[in-house]
Amino acid sequence: MCDILVVAPDATEEKVTLFAKNSDREPNEAQILEFIPRMKREEEKVKLTYVEFPQVRETYAVLLSRPWWMWGAEMGVNEFDVAIGNTAVFTKVKVPEKGLTGMDMIRLALERTKSAKEALEFITGLVEQGLQGGNGSKSHKLYYFSSFIIADPKEAWVLETVGREWAAKKIEGVYSISNALTIESDWDMASEGIEALARRGSFNFARHFSDRFYTHFARGRERRAFTLAKLQEKEGEITPEYMMGLLRAHSFEPYRPERGSMRDICMHYGGLTRPSQTASSQVSELGKGIHWFTGTSNPCLSIFKPVTFEGGLPELGKKPTDRYDPASYWWRSEAFHRKFLTNYRAHIGSFTRERDELQKDIIQKSREIERTPEDLRVLTEWAFRKEREFLERWERLIRPGRLPLLYGRAWRKVNKEAGLNL
Repeated sequence: MCDILVVAPDATEEKVTLFAKNSDREPNEAQILEFIPRMKREEEKVKLTYVEFPQVRETYAVLLSRPWWMWGAEMGVNEFDVAIGNTAVFTKVKVPEKGLTGMDMIRLALERTKSAKEALEFITGLVEQGLQGGNGSKSHKLYYFSSFIIADPKEAWVLETVGREWAAKKIEGVYSISNALTIESDWDMASEGIEALARRGSFNFARHFSDRFYTHFARGRERRAFTLAKLQEKEGEITPEYMMGLLRAHSFEPYRPERGSMRDICMHYGGLTRPSQTASSQVSELGKGIHWFTGTSNPCLSIFKPVTFEGGLPELGKKPTDRYDPASYWWRSEAFHRKFLTNYRAHIGSFTRERDELQKDIIQKSREIERTPEDLRVLTEWAFRKEREFLERWERLIRPGRLPLLYGRAWRKVNKEAGLNL
């Protein structure tokens, strides 16, 4: 499950497009944060998650956050400040067992296009060929089509896909999507099949294609209603800090993870009824070239670090898998998160105040530095170092507690599968 938010320049304080996403996955599905430079390619085909696809002679530089086992990305941005994220949507149309996942299409578009409109046209071309498909989970069957937010410094689009059909709407002001179709009869562009259905009379894209059962239990409509209302409340004054706050939001406060729900934006794993957990988060200031990634799970327990194409990423250790490895940045942070979870209510108040102070300092420093590649590199390394020092100090302060019976049992199973002993 995922949430994506986008704000057009006129709705922001600094008049830049803001893009934000929480990527919700299975709790042990580590996410890789990586920078891939612009590259000349010699191979004829590239192996995606499940299928091969024709390669191009040159791919553009990208910053990606992707599940460890997938070729494609849950979210990312390229050197031209095109940002894309997707969410699963559950429909009445059967998903092919093999094909390009929504994440594959994100990475392909980021590596090959220079604007939001070009990326939109690229992805819709793949959809119309019937190429979308494949299992969205490593450990069990999860088949779905995708809804996308595609943005650049000048414009943003929401694209929703079902089989070979699609509808897209240009975004004015603010918009958000979760795990439910949102476009009704107000699209700006659509596939020929959708246009033909509309010519027959009254036609509602979301109502026509949505699977009621899965859409209901994914709680995407509730999450989308929350984020959209919060964006509309601050329209014209929205900042990156505000977007970070929304990605950290829960459905009630003071929050108790064992009582969380699929309505939470910052999703905490909760067993069978809440199988997802936020695995990584992104906020991008498009046009300014600053991209804020956590690279870790649960944004309420994470710091957003500034990453740029000029400054790159620091060394993050071994690439993670679904097994705990302290040499991996994602898993080191995850071990801290899970320890914190055992006594969340006792510590979250003080932790949140200190987290916000550090986040403010990092944002302030990012506004003050010179935009030379060396200064940007130093900024990113400094931010990651300050986060590490912050978490190491807090790890010493945590007094481990005991989780409620069923909630604790669910977590013990997950930790055992990952080889993590707490």
